[in-house]
Amino acid sequence: MSPDPQKSPTSKMQLTTDHNRLIVIVGPTAVGKTSLSLQLAFFFGGEIVSADSRLFYRGMDIGTAKPTKEELVRVRHHLINVANPDQVWSLVKFQEAAYQAIDDILKRGKIPFLVGGTGQYISAIIEGWEIPKAKPSPRLRLAIKAMTQELGPKTLHKRLVLLDPEAASRIDPQNVRRMIRAFEVIFMTGRRFSDQRNKFGSPYQTLIIGVNRPRPDLYNRIDQRIEIMLENGFVEEVKRLLDQGYSPDLPPLSAIGYRQIIQYLRGDISLDEAVVIMKRSTRQYVRRQSNWFKQDDPRIHWFVAESTILEGMIPLIQKFLFNPEE
Repeated sequence: MSPDPQKSPTSKMQLTTDHNRLIVIVGPTAVGKTSLSLQLAFFFGGEIVSADSRLFYRGMDIGTAKPTKEELVRVRHHLINVANPDQVWSLVKFQEAAYQAIDDILKRGKIPFLVGGTGQYISAIIEGWEIPKAKPSPRLRLAIKAMTQELGPKTLHKRLVLLDPEAASRIDPQNVRRMIRAFEVIFMTGRRFSDQRNKFGSPYQTLIIGVNRPRPDLYNRIDQRIEIMLENGFVEEVKRLLDQGYSPDLPPLSAIGYRQIIQYLRGDISLDEAVVIMKRSTRQYVRRQSNWFKQDDPRIHWFVAESTILEGMIPLIQKFLFNPEE
């Protein structure tokens, strides 16, 4: 079923006077969240707030599967192309900006759709996290960086598993920046990083919709997506960013795909090797995402991505928006 904009329920029904409802769409990378969220937001007259940390950065389009210019025009998006690659966004900054965007959408009587696959960003909003207040310590950070260089990311991650297994399960062993922050908070406070995120509950009434596919299907889509990225000029995109003077050591350029293409451009690995690593790393990332979006989470209404998916989603959203007492 394809939504018919001429039959949009928002043209015939009124939102409740206490409208503070937020629709959240989650799921693993490459599952099809972008297409679904565009159709749903267009149908309901809503706007999309991105909770994908890779989409913040200008110039990083192909390797992040960013919505096209036409899609960004068709439905208003927030928190996409809001920073340059050398202006790193923290979780705190994202949370503040997301709250502002959602509140602005609600004030205008629109429906916000929070969409993404970055688990900690979604959770920070729907659970109302208070982010750890430990201020960065330059001296401690330098010491941890030195330890990282000596031990390597994999060994550092194993040590994080010993100190804070919950945090370690949700941090990519290659994401050195996040591991350093976790160690920094642990050493400065004497408490586990994962224990310091107080949850005060979302300020919004939320409907969480999960989208999934059978793993073989999802992995096949991942492989196809990476091949399409390369055909569309992913290597040229990374080279252009480096030519613009952005350091290959910047955290945004350590994202899956960008890291491997940089290694290829440096001559460290072949393009074929880069592609193999990209595909394998993305599959590993999908498995880590499942730690955030669990199939048995009672808060999430799960749907299998198939041709009839909207037939189940649209009535669920209609009931949430217009008949919340039922």
